Amino acid sequence: MKHFKHIFSALAIFLTTSATGQTTVMDIIAGSPDHSSLRAALFQEGLNTVLSDASAEFTVFAPTNASFDALADALGTDLNGILALPNLSDVLTYHVIGAAVPAANVTNGAIVDAVSTTNTLKLTKTSAGSVYANQAMVVGADLTADNGVVHSVDAVLLPYETVVDVAIDNGFNALATAVITAELMPALTEPLAEYTVFAPTDQAFEDLADIFEIPFEDLFSPESITPEELAQVLIYHVLGGEVLAADVTNGAIINSLSQINDLKLTVKNSGEAFVNQAQITATDIMSANGVVHVLDGVLLPNETVVDVAIDNGFSTLATAVITAELMPALTDPFSLFTVFAPTNDAFDALAAALGTDLAGVLALPNLADVLLYHVVGAPVTSDILVAGPVTTLNGSDITVDLSNGVMINDATVTTADVFADNGVVHIIDGVLLPPSAGINEATDEFVNVYPNPAVNTIQFDGNESYSYSIVNALGQVVSEGTTSNQSVAVSNLKNGMYTLELNNANGSLTSKFFKR
Repeated sequence: MKHFKHIFSALAIFLTTSATGQTTVMDIIAGSPDHSSLRAALFQEGLNTVLSDASAEFTVFAPTNASFDALADALGTDLNGILALPNLSDVLTYHVIGAAVPAANVTNGAIVDAVSTTNTLKLTKTSAGSVYANQAMVVGADLTADNGVVHSVDAVLLPYETVVDVAIDNGFNALATAVITAELMPALTEPLAEYTVFAPTDQAFEDLADIFEIPFEDLFSPESITPEELAQVLIYHVLGGEVLAADVTNGAIINSLSQINDLKLTVKNSGEAFVNQAQITATDIMSANGVVHVLDGVLLPNETVVDVAIDNGFSTLATAVITAELMPALTDPFSLFTVFAPTNDAFDALAAALGTDLAGVLALPNLADVLLYHVVGAPVTSDILVAGPVTTLNGSDITVDLSNGVMINDATVTTADVFADNGVVHIIDGVLLPPSAGINEATDEFVNVYPNPAVNTIQFDGNESYSYSIVNALGQVVSEGTTSNQSVAVSNLKNGMYTLELNNANGSLTSKFFKR
């Protein structure tokens, strides 16, 4: 039966050949029973005469009848509704290139001008040999005419601005290159989809290359990362729905298109927002198929010490980390940590000892200080743990006692060596309290600093001048001077946790911050 169908199609094309004796791309479309909807649309808009011009040259991506039916269903209409679209002529000319491009000449990532000037076409050629124009796959290639070539495609192209256009038009060159390399262009140019894309800047990708100590130009090469791994990294930056900046809440854990891991969102009291460790630097760049937010870092779907806490039911610890705005620091896939993780019962016992409840514990003004007293800035597994003092990111030492099991101060390690990609977690049965910044430090003077984590400078609230000292986790003064405009430069500091100490005639202020 298929054999007779092909004979019929060929005969139909022969019978509709132009009077000049030449076959045009319009003849091919008009003679194809599977493109009658396209034929009707072209005749209605008077474009049949254009495509019948034997002296011109065209490539036509020709949607099948099923493609028009699918578009009609998506728009809640029928073919007559499609034919009544006010921009139908623009839609149709978006399927046409003013040159003959056989499938063999299509290169992956080519961005070409259509006859429509509303948008460009994004071409994909996969490693398996499949060819796409935007989201539409070529299902019948190289139907050759004397004035060009027709490629039958399985979807109607719409000249809408997509999240891919936002990336291209706003200079996200590395991201665009990565999307092309991972062959994700067809998915992200789907005009009727809805996405949120967290888009790393070019500098973020350059920083990633520096971290991995590879040349930037080799960052997306198969020797550095397989196409499958690259695709997983990229779709980890994408949500299957539209999330505006106003919708982001502190501590939200949301699903990305990657099934490997969730995204952890942070909104600080200062208004700064983060996705995992990366700060959102620009928001709500809108397109027809979603919204783009700009990031200063690349996200990796690695399991972190935060994931260990969440996945193993440490709900109070996770809530405390969120409340203390430490999620960006501890989800950093490029840092390594040891976390001594108190159980939920341990936090309950602390609340009882203080005559309060968990809300009271979470309201402690030095909560971040307490939590950082549970974190060491390097991976320390049980087989290399030795008795004695160990400096934490708080700046104070914990004491390891191996004489009867493993004790950290007065807490017992009940489970050791729960591994994450950015460190190791040891479960303990008590909350550790810093000796130099105890739980009764509620009356101490703290100052809010931001951004935190910081890269180049930190700022603090107030309008007074101070002399300042920055102290590292070993208690060493690594920077000092006089503040200027409530700002202190930190770009020369190594990554890690620091204490800022401010002093003037009116008193002293302190705060912890993380440099990355």
